[in-house]
Amino acid sequence: MSKKVAAIICAAGPGTRFGGKRKKQFVEVAGRPVFLRSIELFSNRDEVKQILLGISPEDQESVKLQWGAKLSFFHVKVFLGGQERCDTIRKGLELLKEEIELVAVHDACRCCAGEQLVTDTMAKAAATGAAIPAAPVTATIKQVKKGTIVRTVDRSDLFEAQTPQVFETSLLRRAYANLDKLGKAAVTDDAYLVEALGHKVAIVESDASNIKITRPSDIAIAKAILKSRPKPLPAGPAHPFEEAQW
Repeated sequence: MSKKVAAIICAAGPGTRFGGKRKKQFVEVAGRPVFLRSIELFSNRDEVKQILLGISPEDQESVKLQWGAKLSFFHVKVFLGGQERCDTIRKGLELLKEEIELVAVHDACRCCAGEQLVTDTMAKAAATGAAIPAAPVTATIKQVKKGTIVRTVDRSDLFEAQTPQVFETSLLRRAYANLDKLGKAAVTDDAYLVEALGHKVAIVESDASNIKITRPSDIAIAKAILKSRPKPLPAGPAHPFEEAQW
């Protein structure tokens, strides 16, 4: 894929459902903070020309002290996000370099997205203008009113939206220009804004391993997912006699 990509990593959320002393995006999973693992999904890609990390103003000092050097190494630009996720993304769009053709918006707490999934979603967006990873709904879904089931929902064509969601830069800017007309309360993800313009959004089929960390119990699940994946092979022999081993 030859198009130039920017990644906007959303890490400004309050994480109220997570609880604890640390926000979920800064908790470690298998030895590294969640948000850094999400950044690493984009940091070693030739097509990614810019990484923007949106954080809360109250986290600015701690992020700079604890991870400033590492973020500089990854060429990450940190900016202050807004009250809502959409406010953070809108601010990120203002910071894009002129050369950027595709924007990948990713939740900092979705650190288990696979490398191939990111690659495939970018490629699909390059071809169609808009693409997101989505997993088929496997649970039985019930519609409930006043504590009672009113119907069982047909799940055959239902998918759970995930990130990174990738769009042509001009398209996402147009979608966000339309945000105030729709109202922030109606916006559940970036794809919704693009759909509201009448633009088709393609999906790349994913699965439940692209988990979004929301509660403390999700940390153990994310750790298990990451540890279950094969480690990349070293570029050369680990020691002088390795090639002679059977």
